[in-house]
Amino acid sequence: MSLSALAAKVDARTPAHRDRAVDGLRALALLAVPTGHWLLGGFTVDAGSGALHNASPLSTFTGLAPASWILQMLGIFFLVGGYASVLSYHRRKGSGGEWLRSRLVRLGRPVLGVTAVWALLVPVLFALGVPEATLRTGAKLVVQPLWFVAVYAVITALTPLCVRAARRLGVWSAAPLIGSVAVVDLLRYGPYSDAMPSWLSLLNLLPGWLFAYQLGVAWGEKRLSRKAAYVLLVGGTVLFAALLLAFHYPASMVGVPGQERTNSHPPSLLVLALAAAQSGAAVLLRDRIGALLRRPALWAPVVVINLSAMTILCWHQTAMLAAAVPGSYLAAVPGLTSAPETPGWIAARIAWLPLFALLLVVIGKYTRVFEHPKAAALNTTKARRAVAGLLAAGFTVFALGLA
Repeated sequence: MSLSALAAKVDARTPAHRDRAVDGLRALALLAVPTGHWLLGGFTVDAGSGALHNASPLSTFTGLAPASWILQMLGIFFLVGGYASVLSYHRRKGSGGEWLRSRLVRLGRPVLGVTAVWALLVPVLFALGVPEATLRTGAKLVVQPLWFVAVYAVITALTPLCVRAARRLGVWSAAPLIGSVAVVDLLRYGPYSDAMPSWLSLLNLLPGWLFAYQLGVAWGEKRLSRKAAYVLLVGGTVLFAALLLAFHYPASMVGVPGQERTNSHPPSLLVLALAAAQSGAAVLLRDRIGALLRRPALWAPVVVINLSAMTILCWHQTAMLAAAVPGSYLAAVPGLTSAPETPGWIAARIAWLPLFALLLVVIGKYTRVFEHPKAAALNTTKARRAVAGLLAAGFTVFALGLA
């Protein structure tokens, strides 16, 4: 069957009520995750041991910071997540508890799978001569994107409360969240910051990521109008510019080694300003995106990406490591294991992206079972689940440097 025929078949099987624009936005946000990590995840090779170490190109190329404004699309992801969750919540057939349990299982199974597999892989690679430092570098990269799943799971559990808030206050239900983050930022970066405890920033973790999710819930409840979307777009853009130019927030949306302040861990007010602008743009462009995705050739990839969402999230770092670890035995491979210190590195890294994508497709062929298990696999014994849990916990301890 030709690709065009396959695309037409996927298009024909899509239910008429399917919101193609929301699926397209989710696919776009999903693809931004591996693209960002692959572009901004550099390495160096230790001359003595041959071990791989992380090295961010943002440390050298500060001019790349605006690229992180485009690649940081978690605001869009949480927006469409809130939108989809509220629709799913209203269509549920069982209790709210059963609905939540099914969604958490869908999130947790792929995470358990990747961490358990890596727990088995680490000793094998070590026995084959891969340096421990390389394995720790790889483990940190694998665990790095998984924080998102934990935060998303907590926020998903708050969906009933978010729905009630959206019905009562509409889009204004997100205002206390951005206000909370603004207050914490004022305390940790303002004139009395020296007197503030170091853990204060953690107070931004939940409201910072719940903000866009709450906007998505309001959208799903039809309480986010086009007028409000314009306000979000313009207001978010103005606030973003003011925070950068007047309040000197770090320009990069991701952490840069050596910088004292970071915008994303936990999220600062700059992240919410970007999320507001992105959310407003998404709502305003919804009809155009939906019309564009009526074309089978564009819609079919969106379907594939959405069906493999957790596989992409959990295994894209493994795909990059599948190229970088063998490359470390060849010393400094341009764009792969060479230090990101010259403009040529950027061009070379871009040239590596197709290989990373191909490796992800190959790996995903065998690991997608964690996201979409066969019926028999759903009936795994408690003993097997316990073993997988222990393996995952052990790998996490290793990745965090606690063992």
